[in-house]
Amino acid sequence: MEKGSCSTVSEFILLGLSDPPELSVFLSLVFLLIYGVTVMGNLGMITVTQASSQLHTPMYFFLCHLSLVDFCYSTIILPKLLANILVKEKAFSFQGCMVQFYLFCTYVVTGVILLAVMAYDHFLAIYYPLLYMVIMSRKLCVGLVLVCGTVHSLIHMCLALEIPTYSSNVVNHFCDLPPLLSLACSDVSVNELVVYIVTTLNEIITIMIILTSYLFIPITILRMRSAERRCKAFFTCASHFMATIVFHGTIIFFYCRPSSDYSLETEKVTTVFYTVVVPMLNPLIYYSLRNKDVKAAFRKMVGFKMF
Repeated sequence: MEKGSCSTVSEFILLGLSDPPELSVFLSLVFLLIYGVTVMGNLGMITVTQASSQLHTPMYFFLCHLSLVDFCYSTIILPKLLANILVKEKAFSFQGCMVQFYLFCTYVVTGVILLAVMAYDHFLAIYYPLLYMVIMSRKLCVGLVLVCGTVHSLIHMCLALEIPTYSSNVVNHFCDLPPLLSLACSDVSVNELVVYIVTTLNEIITIMIILTSYLFIPITILRMRSAERRCKAFFTCASHFMATIVFHGTIIFFYCRPSSDYSLETEKVTTVFYTVVVPMLNPLIYYSLRNKDVKAAFRKMVGFKMF
């Protein structure tokens, strides 16, 4: 399909990150390594959390589901990205592209909501330690996890399906809304407005929940008499807060800005960061490596007295 000629499409050509071609082998090895670490880190976190009875608390319940979300949306993108780097045939059916976009959007929004829920959970654990397990009942935890991004994703996918013709079927990275809108021949100002409004509202609500929770957490931490409790609470909240800043920062930069600032190369770097790097970092740096409970449970699970 020649660029500039408007027509319907039955498939898209995903260029991925194969430009320049001489870097294809190097990029494939890097992404394969990252994906391997992501899978082991997130599935390892899920396994340890489920296998250890001492980690059957609301905080680790949410952390387990965040690891599942990270694993899922990384798996939706990375295997196809690796295939596009190594294989010359880069065609992807229109239906497959829409499914990839819908699932990716669903898991990303679910991750955003889970980060807000975890901030509220940290607030309750620190501010109301005696009532924490009563307030965060199993039923409430399950209900909060079920609040996901399916409606958000359906709105965007329905608008994407309404695009009648495209100027090209060559997508520079993967099936996401900004690259698809940039290829539309028709007026997509409504789509862009809906993306901006829905994403901005979602960001404002979740960030307000996080900031409100963290407004009270430092005050409560400073009032703790035990230095060990203060240190544990600080590192738990600092890790979560850092993960929140990184994840929300890239989403705001990617979606909550005018379409006139859209740049394919900039979007590639940004998207790779929050689809490839962040799912790997969450279990390794922000949580697992700084949490004594997880490491102790892992040692116990594998049967070593000294690790």
